[in-house]
Amino acid sequence: MAKRDYYEVLEVPRNATEEEIKKAYRQKAMKFHPDRNPGDKDAEEKFKEAAEAYEILSDPEKRKRYDQFGHEGVGGAAGGGFSGHGMTMEDIFSNFGDIFESFGGFGGFGGFGGSSRTRSRKTGSRGSNLRVKVALTLEEIAKGTHKKLKVNKYIKCQACNGTGARAGSSPHVCPTCRGTGQIIQTTNTFLGRMQTTSTCPQCGGEGRIITDKCPQCYGDGIVKGEEIIEVDIPAGVADGMTLSLNGRGNAGPKGGPAGDLLIVVEELPHPDFQREGNHLLYELCISISDAILGTTAEVPTLEGKARIKIEPGTQAGKILRLKGKGLPDVNSYKRGDLLVTTNIWIPKNLTSSEREMIEKLRFSENFKPQPDKKEKTFFTRMREFFNS
Repeated sequence: MAKRDYYEVLEVPRNATEEEIKKAYRQKAMKFHPDRNPGDKDAEEKFKEAAEAYEILSDPEKRKRYDQFGHEGVGGAAGGGFSGHGMTMEDIFSNFGDIFESFGGFGGFGGFGGSSRTRSRKTGSRGSNLRVKVALTLEEIAKGTHKKLKVNKYIKCQACNGTGARAGSSPHVCPTCRGTGQIIQTTNTFLGRMQTTSTCPQCGGEGRIITDKCPQCYGDGIVKGEEIIEVDIPAGVADGMTLSLNGRGNAGPKGGPAGDLLIVVEELPHPDFQREGNHLLYELCISISDAILGTTAEVPTLEGKARIKIEPGTQAGKILRLKGKGLPDVNSYKRGDLLVTTNIWIPKNLTSSEREMIEKLRFSENFKPQPDKKEKTFFTRMREFFNS
């Protein structure tokens, strides 16, 4: 039997727009869908005929050839039947699902509300994330660093290239679910047609079946191994901060995508400094005489040494700020400060002559506590500093 004109099949004019063709196919597909016409061979043929017409007219190149040369122009000789274009029922349903997905979905019957049912699952499930710790010194945090990490993880099986099938063979599409990993069952109830979706029992939801498994990975596509992973740690990171490397975690089974590698920063204690945000705290011990008379002192920084001036009459707990000598901010160009707190060292053992000198000073007016009310307390200075 000669094929009908595709425009006639969809009942659209020859100058119909792409949207008009899509809408016409949607109406035909709904009308002649096999689930809506169970056992009706005529409806099934019309459903296939509409799908074939849409396949040609929705493709600009194929439509152009069809308009010029008719069925011969698109490889389908008159009377050649629907199979002349190599489409299967699975292709038709995929086309059908795509159409309804673009119209906001359709789930009234048969479960073809989207193309997910008929699209084969080409890969396995995603691999799991992997978490590792990296220990950093303050010096490394200050400048940023490059690390090479030896990570024990699941890697792709080289014997089967991650497919899980023995070399020379390949997985095939599950015949029960047609590669979707799901089984959709439709039942008639007094409320109408109801459908339920469940995991395919034959393939376990994979959509593919491996009949000849790889002897190295036993069909999983992954094996235990190790990998050297290089990572750049940015300057300014903090203890407990997590960096993520996409796709560097455990390999996914049966060709699935790899998980992520989560790198947790562990900040090592420093012999000189305490960290407070991006600021560094350092305690400087000075003698009573230096505190009274004033002096200069050398303090460590992350870049080396720095000299600071101790003013005469410096009190214990005074805070001296070295701007920009702290740590960089990981999210900006700002940099913290080095906060030097003076601590006056009091000797515990005195010689007789030293004790005699201190005894003379005990009753001196200058050595009696005379706190300046204008001077802020240590706690006030600390609070104001960290709030600045």
